[in-house]
Amino acid sequence: MSIYELPKTKEKELNKQTFKNVWNIVFIVFLLIISVFMGLNIGSALILESNEEVTLLNENTCVSQESLIISVTEESMPSVVSIIIEKTAGSIYESDLFSVIPYYGDQNSLEQVGAGTGFFVSADGLIITNKHVVADENAVYSILTNDGEKYTVDILSKNPVQDVAILKIKNEESKFFKPLNLGDSSTIKLGQTAIAIGNVLGEFQNTLSVGVISGLERTVVAQGNGMVEKLEDIIQTDAAINQGNSGGPLLNSKGEVVGINTAVSLQGESIGFAIPINVAKRDLEQILNEGKISYPFLGIRYIIINDDYKDEYEVTENYGAFIIFSEDNEESSVIPDSPADKANLKEGDLILEVNSKKVDEKNTLTKIMLNYFPNDEVVLKVLRDGEEILVPVTLGNWDDYNE
Repeated sequence: MSIYELPKTKEKELNKQTFKNVWNIVFIVFLLIISVFMGLNIGSALILESNEEVTLLNENTCVSQESLIISVTEESMPSVVSIIIEKTAGSIYESDLFSVIPYYGDQNSLEQVGAGTGFFVSADGLIITNKHVVADENAVYSILTNDGEKYTVDILSKNPVQDVAILKIKNEESKFFKPLNLGDSSTIKLGQTAIAIGNVLGEFQNTLSVGVISGLERTVVAQGNGMVEKLEDIIQTDAAINQGNSGGPLLNSKGEVVGINTAVSLQGESIGFAIPINVAKRDLEQILNEGKISYPFLGIRYIIINDDYKDEYEVTENYGAFIIFSEDNEESSVIPDSPADKANLKEGDLILEVNSKKVDEKNTLTKIMLNYFPNDEVVLKVLRDGEEILVPVTLGNWDDYNE
């Protein structure tokens, strides 16, 4: 044979195998077609299911937010108290920022003339509120709890610079009070949930309002109770804060206190302000350790320099705390016998840094001083007559110079 030929039996087996292979290929193609078709349907089903999940997620988010606020409210309300201010007849008491309530009645009786808010920060009855709520030294102060119990309180101490005061329930050592958890106000962000609880208008106890943190590091001038006070580095919120809310907690969504409600803007709507809770945490630590709030004292009158004041005060830098020149018949801007005076600081000096921390509009001298205590030594970098010098200063105690 010129070419090889297969035996007949082998040829038959080969034909059978070829037939099987063809059917296998057809079956595989059929499966592929089915898979593609099923895949499209499965994909469509997954898309539909995904859309349903998004819808459910949106609904659940609303429910979750509502449930969260309800939960925070229920947990926090027992810790919030109304502060009752009472005086004898004929007294005049400025009940809260921007309002005055006169009272004329029985000369021998105590009557409520004002109200504010506070909250427990310890199980044995320590309460934080605003200094301006308890400003009247001749008034009698008591608190009303959420369950209607009334207790008299002592004023343990007031922060001389910030609008914070700490009270203590009298003669109730055996009682247990539920304190609120204190958060970290340095971590709050714009847009996060803000929940305010307070004694609105001195009448509607433990009223709740909800909003967001709408501003940070604000500086405002508040007035009331015969006081005018510059408040620096405070929190702005659009959660409604009304007269009587002063001293109440501003809470985050975890139920932690991040601020102390303190003031409202009369010129705008939904603009309220709160003292950062970290200020009060410092005060609370001092109360527990020393029995009073102590604040460092330098002893100068100054203005923070910026681009606008740079030319006006004829200085070469656009930052720092400038010790202003006193006018005729005014006390020197360096208080006699103060730590600044003892360190030979002078009018016209520009304090650039405190312990290497730059002094500017964001980090004012007052804000930086919150990190120190009386008797701490700091080193000031001072620009004097065009030359930078280092001036060591031992800080004094505010109370020793402002009695």
